[in-house]
Amino acid sequence: MIFRGRTNEYLQLANIECDKDFQQKEPLESSLTFVWFEKEGQSITIDNVEYQSSANEIFCLTEFHKVNVSGICNAKLLRFNRIFYCVIDHDSEVGCTGILFFGASTLPKFVIPDEELEKFQTIWKMFELEIQSHDDLQLEMLQSMLKRFIILCTRIYKNQHNYTTLDNGKVDIIRQYNFLVEKNFKTTHTVAEYAAMLNKSPKTLSNLFSKLADKTPLQYIQDRRLLEAKRLLNFSDMHIKEIAYEIGFEDSQTFGRFFKKMEGVSPTEFKNE
Repeated sequence: MIFRGRTNEYLQLANIECDKDFQQKEPLESSLTFVWFEKEGQSITIDNVEYQSSANEIFCLTEFHKVNVSGICNAKLLRFNRIFYCVIDHDSEVGCTGILFFGASTLPKFVIPDEELEKFQTIWKMFELEIQSHDDLQLEMLQSMLKRFIILCTRIYKNQHNYTTLDNGKVDIIRQYNFLVEKNFKTTHTVAEYAAMLNKSPKTLSNLFSKLADKTPLQYIQDRRLLEAKRLLNFSDMHIKEIAYEIGFEDSQTFGRFFKKMEGVSPTEFKNE
């Protein structure tokens, strides 16, 4: 089921079943996607990496992820564009630049707790009913329901990933940092530069990230550059030298050393594999 608004707002609901050959063929600029696995042990391939799902696990995907959904069964898909929900400058925890979609260097995912499952099932049913309505209030209703869905997802994600150990202001700094990396990783490569954008010191950023027990600020930059390199090697016809320049390396030799240190193989070996 698909909703299209008068100014290109887009929302898609899909139930992916084992006995149906579901293919996501329609490209959608500035898209954001939730994939909700209802059963454990299902397989999804994202950027050529295969993941096995837990029951009622939700993956949060951006337009930058290359996803193969052909092997998925018993899952729900909720897909929308930024025009539907927000613009790029709408900067809040539950916006399109919020915690769930702050960038593509990590893969945000979480499991719906049993006590919260009924809420998600109810919202999904409301989505299905409302998307079949046709009146002047439909867009506003769907947007309101999507915001509620994102709020529920954000609460659970924060609880399951240690965000509750930080106050809101500190969480906001981490989220802003990751969004800045997403926007500028091709041209800006040091923690100090991002710290200056946030009017913080590099040490302050390092201390905040250490409380999440995840990655350092520098690792987010390096991982995002590596991810882009792998995507271009996998999904483009660009030469290695062109890819090096595209993500901000001065020459292919420096890029090759970076890639091998991070991935364990050279760019050429990775592309051939």
